[in-house]
Amino acid sequence: MNAAEIAESLYFLNASESTICKERVMAQPLWFERKFDFSFPVELYPEIIERLRGTPARLEERVENIEAGRLTARDGDKWSIQENIGHLLDLDELFVARFDDYKQGSPTLRVADLKNQKTHEAQHNRRPLAEILGEFRRARLALVQQLESQPPEYFRRTALHPRLNTPMRVTDLLYFVAEHDDHHLARITELRRAR
Repeated sequence: MNAAEIAESLYFLNASESTICKERVMAQPLWFERKFDFSFPVELYPEIIERLRGTPARLEERVENIEAGRLTARDGDKWSIQENIGHLLDLDELFVARFDDYKQGSPTLRVADLKNQKTHEAQHNRRPLAEILGEFRRARLALVQQLESQPPEYFRRTALHPRLNTPMRVTDLLYFVAEHDDHHLARITELRRAR
């Protein structure tokens, strides 16, 4: 990615949306504003699967020794640390379904709920964190196991991503999911630093 592409993809949160001192940390780009470059070789899929496998452990490490009040504290109307984790759990269901879309030969991947209703209604802040982390670990490792059982040619399959309006190989969707994980891990880190 060249400097112009990086600059184009960075949309900063306004000052009221971040609790972090801007002199110390650059605010995150908004997820729906992100641009993705899928020009990498399809053969990178094993490395991207490893990123997906590692997300549960990285989440667990990020929230270790944080008191419950900090885990569930909201930044204005923005999700808490615990709600960010719950959101990743909520979306794994969509990602599993999209990988099934490839298996079925669907020309277009199923549409995501862009309002994140499932996360807003789930009341993740009222649930035990260990329960959310455990469910996410089980769901993610089941997804990884399913992906690892696929033949190499599966990762070349293509379908249209409905929001991005671009064809995506299975490997591209793996990358998209890994980037989404990292986006929320970075937000969790930002929330940790804020208090």
